[in-house]
Amino acid sequence: MAATKAVPDLVFPQLIVGLGNPEPKYDQTRHNIGFAAVDALARSWQMSWSENRRFKGLFAEAPSRGGGKIRLLKPLTYMNRSGEAIRAVADWYKIPPTSVLTIYDDMDLPVGRLRLRLSGSAGGHNGMKSAIAHLGSQDFPRLRIGIGKPALAGNDKKTIGHVLGKFSPEESKLISQVLEIVVEAVELSLREGVEKTMSLYNGRTVE
Repeated sequence: MAATKAVPDLVFPQLIVGLGNPEPKYDQTRHNIGFAAVDALARSWQMSWSENRRFKGLFAEAPSRGGGKIRLLKPLTYMNRSGEAIRAVADWYKIPPTSVLTIYDDMDLPVGRLRLRLSGSAGGHNGMKSAIAHLGSQDFPRLRIGIGKPALAGNDKKTIGHVLGKFSPEESKLISQVLEIVVEAVELSLREGVEKTMSLYNGRTVE
């Protein structure tokens, strides 16, 4: 008799983290699209941010439909130390890495594209390097939002200027639509799991 194949547990986020840098000068920059994403979630769900020193970040929580709570976090540690804040929340609420959904910018995706994954490497992103180091695992879901590449890819100065620059007016229109889709995708992942959401949203492009 053939052995039955184990059905993997569905992955449902309990903590949603947006990666970015504090300080007004970083507002609306490409590198802060993770902050913009969790801000969009907070607005949609009517959640209020408050600074939490224990968590080294801005934090919000509300009851979720499943009976537990959903929590949002914007680390105030600066990008390359984001993992400190993520680990503080995960430890305090005993949230496993697999339930920490992290949202951040990705130069390898064009503006208008999203990519949701259950695990993976940092891909050169300093915020994700810190998150992986502090959670002690690469096995946590992440939602990457495309910010496009600079014209002279490979030029470090151009790359930094691109990442820390603001979206053009045309790009900003696309990003507004992308953030609406982010809210839809996250809400679906809370209802039906990350895998189902991946199948429906990874191929979509906003144009």
